[in-house]
Amino acid sequence: MTAGSGAETETETDSTAGASGPFALGVDSGGSGLRVALGTVGMSAPVGTAVCAEPVRTGPAGIDAGHLLEQVLPAARRLLEQHGSGDGSGIATAAIGAAGMATLGGQLRAELPSALESALGVRRLALAADAVTAYAGAVGQRPGAVVAGGTGLIALGTDLASWRRADGWGHLLGDSGGGAWIGRAGLDAGMRAHDGRRGGSASLLARLEAVFGPAPELPGLLYPRADRPAVLASFAPEVAACAGHDPVAAGILREAAGHIAEAAAAVCPKAGADDEPCEVALTGGLFRMGEPLLVPLREELSRQLPHARTIPGSGDPLTGALAIAQALAAGDLRLPRHTTLLCVPGYGRGQDHG
Repeated sequence: MTAGSGAETETETDSTAGASGPFALGVDSGGSGLRVALGTVGMSAPVGTAVCAEPVRTGPAGIDAGHLLEQVLPAARRLLEQHGSGDGSGIATAAIGAAGMATLGGQLRAELPSALESALGVRRLALAADAVTAYAGAVGQRPGAVVAGGTGLIALGTDLASWRRADGWGHLLGDSGGGAWIGRAGLDAGMRAHDGRRGGSASLLARLEAVFGPAPELPGLLYPRADRPAVLASFAPEVAACAGHDPVAAGILREAAGHIAEAAAAVCPKAGADDEPCEVALTGGLFRMGEPLLVPLREELSRQLPHARTIPGSGDPLTGALAIAQALAAGDLRLPRHTTLLCVPGYGRGQDHG
């Protein structure tokens, strides 16, 4: 790593050695760290991946481009050394997917194109919101929709002409049905039981106190935390665990399922001329909560999107970032450009859809 990066990089290798370039680079930057994948234009699977455990900093100017480069550049060079064929082929294209890219990615869009070209020889670059890389990993380059659920929740859909987004506005303004939303609703039900108010749940109060301690001390523990959304989301599995015997917990998950289905319905493209159903992919850790959430969610999707077909996400955002870079290298990027969701610098004035 370069001096001052403060991050450890672990390189995961596979059986592919000495692959022939040109190469494509995919990057997934999120709240828990940064991952890098190196691939070739002709192969869908990466030839090698690296994990950088330190999340990229965000400051007053948005996502810190210098800090991202401090992690990406050494990892990319190491992957190229380990997996390149030695024929001089370099990295032709790259796709950087980042949480917050749409609203906090101004510095990345301003600095990364020239920096990556200078350092790695990257000739074409895509800068994408993590919801877009999640879409590319889960659905591919077909019309459809994806709901990415974790601590927060966002839905994104496209007919390959434009993007439609729903939610993803953070735990204070939205993210309805996401992990923080479910956890907050569960803690609210526990506090209601403590007070003797309507809508309380003795089961959730018991879990609240088992996890956080006495109920009256919860505000003092929660409000000073900078990672409040993650703390709230940590209680969501407790709600799921109680849902089988507690009608209040089950009701919270039913309401969450309604919100998730609403977001999917808002972005799902209309059926095409051949009346093919819209594909809706569910991706992210939220859906690992299992049947307590998935049963009511399937019911809500069937009710709100009767002509849609729910599919499991076939790949994660890192897979999606690499797929975008590979499609860019092949001149076959069919996902619609967008000034903040999927920006391809130099693609042409007037061709990025706002």
